[in-house]
Amino acid sequence: MNHAWRALRHRNFKLFFFGQSISVIGTWMTRLATFWLVYRLTHSALLLGIVSFAGQIVSFALGPFAGVWVERLNRRKLLVWTQAAAAIQSLALAVLTLAHVITLWEIIGLTALQGLINAFDMPGRQSFLIRMVEDRSDLGNAIAINSSMANVARLAGPAIGGLVIGAFGEGWCFLIDGISYFAVIASLLLMRITPFPIRLSAAGMLEQMREGWDYVGAFRPIRIILLHFALISLMGYSYGVLLPVFAAQVLHRGAYTLGWLTAASGIGALVSGFSLALRKSASGLLGMIPIASAMLGFGLILFGLSRTLWLSLALMAFIGFGLVQAAAASNTVIQSLVTEDKRGRVMSYYTMAFFGAAPFGSLLAGAMAQRIGAPHTVLVTGAFCVAGSLWFTLELPKVRAATQPVSQPSVLKPAVLKPSAERKNQIELV
Repeated sequence: MNHAWRALRHRNFKLFFFGQSISVIGTWMTRLATFWLVYRLTHSALLLGIVSFAGQIVSFALGPFAGVWVERLNRRKLLVWTQAAAAIQSLALAVLTLAHVITLWEIIGLTALQGLINAFDMPGRQSFLIRMVEDRSDLGNAIAINSSMANVARLAGPAIGGLVIGAFGEGWCFLIDGISYFAVIASLLLMRITPFPIRLSAAGMLEQMREGWDYVGAFRPIRIILLHFALISLMGYSYGVLLPVFAAQVLHRGAYTLGWLTAASGIGALVSGFSLALRKSASGLLGMIPIASAMLGFGLILFGLSRTLWLSLALMAFIGFGLVQAAAASNTVIQSLVTEDKRGRVMSYYTMAFFGAAPFGSLLAGAMAQRIGAPHTVLVTGAFCVAGSLWFTLELPKVRAATQPVSQPSVLKPAVLKPSAERKNQIELV
């Protein structure tokens, strides 16, 4: 078990871990409270999808620009500003909700503002992770621990949020979230970061964006993983916006049940994160990606068929495991393969794969649920996840071949070839 926590021996990562742990609990409380508030005000599955779409489409649209800017800025300062802005957004939601004056349009506007913040925060955080872990061999473990932490919060946040909503209302969830961001800001300010030279390119922003696009398009492993992750985001993540409908109409319960459904998926996600942290290396992660997406797909199909609370809770745990396993494995492989000078741009495409596909998935799920019902909708989305798993499995031999530049250098462009230490890391991924 000792090696499962080895990334925490790095002081900066340890600070980030504890600060982020507090903040992400608040984030999940806000996510739950937002969906429940929208459903309480509108009783519309379509509007649940629209609110989710409004927040994520902004991150998708700004993704390529944000990736270039992240590489030009001091990433710690960038994260301090994004966390401060996110705190203001949550506190604004709290004030309007507690004053009982909030409207659907204000929710959509503030959700879109959070999407703007996330466009810079997510690629900044992902590319800053390697700066917090001095030993690159611990990077995969840091990603796994970070995933475990996020999923402990995913378990605790909705459970706490459901209780807070039931007892006091949604506004208190927003208030707690707004205050929790100060823990992350404090952890960032306390870090001791070795100055990292920011290379200002003579190329313009559009040219740098094109370089990033060409890099992703030419390197088969990253291209295939991002396309598969986009499909999982489009179909696999959309079930979340329909959980209020399942809690109220399918299972005939209330906000407490919504909290337990979300927390059940957090249990599965937590187990997934721990299983990744227990790995001594990244060996086998490529093969885990299609297995995880198949688990997600079959879990969604069975969840759509369930009408019993205990079975639905068990299936949500299964869904959470598959979802996080696919996302974290994809993240680890990409981070291990990408060259440092393009890390910000590549991670912005990872962000786009989520924030680009997920909002359309939420909108599609909301519209489908309005026409054919929430249970039939998750049956369809689950089937697409299973199909994506089959496609990735067929592509896997080519992806594995392209991660071994020593044996097949012609597969990669010259700019993609790694120093010998990184070649060893690439081969280990197979």
